[in-house]
Amino acid sequence: MPIEIRTASTASEAAGLLAGDRQARLLSGGTLLMRDLNEGRLTDGVLVRLTDPAYRQIGVSGSRVELGAGVTMAMILKRRELACLHGAARAIGGPAVRNMATVGGNLFAETPYGDFTVALLALDAQVMVLQGYGAPRAVGLEEFLAGRGRASSGLVTAVQVTLPQNPLDLRFRKVSRVRPKGIAVLSIAALLPTSGGRVTGARVAYGAMAPTPIRAKAVERALDGKALDAATIAAVRAVATEGTRPATDAVASDWYRREVLPVHLARLLSGQE
Repeated sequence: MPIEIRTASTASEAAGLLAGDRQARLLSGGTLLMRDLNEGRLTDGVLVRLTDPAYRQIGVSGSRVELGAGVTMAMILKRRELACLHGAARAIGGPAVRNMATVGGNLFAETPYGDFTVALLALDAQVMVLQGYGAPRAVGLEEFLAGRGRASSGLVTAVQVTLPQNPLDLRFRKVSRVRPKGIAVLSIAALLPTSGGRVTGARVAYGAMAPTPIRAKAVERALDGKALDAATIAAVRAVATEGTRPATDAVASDWYRREVLPVHLARLLSGQE
């Protein structure tokens, strides 16, 4: 059967359409889905459009932010209160792509894409998932990524994050061969709150170092309670690749990704460009 486009006016309606047809796919920004369609990898099935305004809204209440899944990278870059996310949003393609690429779509982007999700993982984001006609439930992003792609995952309606008190506590770096908008060799996001000159509650995430974005838990343990000095950074470099499973693709080999990860992580932690 040819591609069929169906339009839903509410998130519940869209979730119902997706639940009723396991092969149906949500058309959000379309930066990846339309590529598959144009290049012939997707030739039939149902695409669901969601026109609910809430799907593209940004809600800010103090440090708590809710990003509708249809919010684009360009929309994030226009909001000054989201400054800590600007580096990750700016890493998504060029201006034309950022005008279309959405928060929700980035959650499903296959490696080596999905750089914005890496920053969300470092912020301990919660994903709001709607199944059928029920109420949305909050799922931790780490748990969501572990089960990503399952048919029962439901419709992502929004992502909730708590912004750091100091926007500079969130550091982000994308490493690519073609700058500024090349595909990632790898990406790193690090939330580094400090107290008394020592890191407290570090959260570090990698992109393109596993099938989905992952936490760098060995790095977090090496950072917690330590000053960001040369000794700490050396200790972090020694455990930087623990738990990683990078792929070999057209961008880089798994060996190369493991080799350069400690170098770029050290630069990120030391504040080097």
